[in-house]
Amino acid sequence: MEAHTSGRPISRKRRREGSNGDAEEGERLLKLKRHTLGLSDPAPYADQLDSLEDKPYKRVSMDEAKRGTPSDRPVRVYADGIFDMFHSGHARALMQAKGLFPNTHLIVGVCSDELTHKLKGFTVMNEEERYDAVTHCRYVDEVVRNAPWTLTPEFLTKHRIDFVAHDDIPYSSAGSDDVYKHIKEAGMFAPTQRTEGISTSDIITRIVRDYDVYVRRNLQRGYTAKELNVSFINEKKYHLQEHVDKVKQKVRNVEEKSKEFVQKVEEKSIDLIQKWEEKSREFIGNFLQMFGPEGALKHMLKEGKGRMLQAISPRQSPSSSPTRERSPSPTFRLPFFTKTSPPASPFSQHSHSGPQSISEEEEDDDDDDDDDHDEDDGL
Repeated sequence: MEAHTSGRPISRKRRREGSNGDAEEGERLLKLKRHTLGLSDPAPYADQLDSLEDKPYKRVSMDEAKRGTPSDRPVRVYADGIFDMFHSGHARALMQAKGLFPNTHLIVGVCSDELTHKLKGFTVMNEEERYDAVTHCRYVDEVVRNAPWTLTPEFLTKHRIDFVAHDDIPYSSAGSDDVYKHIKEAGMFAPTQRTEGISTSDIITRIVRDYDVYVRRNLQRGYTAKELNVSFINEKKYHLQEHVDKVKQKVRNVEEKSKEFVQKVEEKSIDLIQKWEEKSREFIGNFLQMFGPEGALKHMLKEGKGRMLQAISPRQSPSSSPTRERSPSPTFRLPFFTKTSPPASPFSQHSHSGPQSISEEEEDDDDDDDDDHDEDDGL
């Protein structure tokens, strides 16, 4: 399989993140262009590839590897491990190993279950699952199954290994203070950095610490108590706890909905009070505008009173207008004026001058009639 060449060196500085996943202050976050690497197949196993034993084995030096090697001669870097419950700490270690040199072919060795259980401890995933998980890491070019615990010269020669990548903390195991001591002395060791806060042991610790939570989780997902190695009493206890938690959650939901309802009612009441205040101000303003001391109603009454007075009172001709001679009004006798009525006194004649007084011609006619009546009485 051809090596995946990388044009940019990857920093070996360990990335430390806080609880929120943000990078530490001082670390620059670079924007990268969108691209597709086109990796669609997992890395092959070493025993599936052509043998390299017939080719001469000549290691490259550290200086040659850093300067860059020809495309047909990549630097062959080996990294080994258990890789149980493959996580981001594993992926970051392999990423660093892949980025050690400009042209790197990364070989990853995975130890078997038998060797791991004997020298380190029991694993969560079996060896086939661990092999398969590593083949699907994007930085891996080749996977060695049933890798040795301690690297021998024969193994290094068989796989044409130039450098071995691992963190530089001494790894004591199998009766040795550091299983990579001879690799370091040979100048073949390329150190990488561990990722803090993430490891297989840390993940297992989380599960053991919250054991009840995860047992209840899997019971909800359909696993049986037998599959989880849970007793009948504990199973009933977990189911009871689950019902209690559901009731508590319903109570919390009701409380939240009640708070939301009360908040909405308060908002509505405040809105209604504000609208009522606005409408009341508007109503009071309109009322004062209509019925106030200087309101429209007062002006309307004044205007109507003036019009009524103007309609009732006679029109007076202006003094500057020329006087016209009145044509003699026709004689008209009211039916309720009889001959026995006393003559009008001179005072009343002078005082009642106006449109309702009898004309002078009518008074003369009345005098003539009175004379005729006196003559008749003499006779």
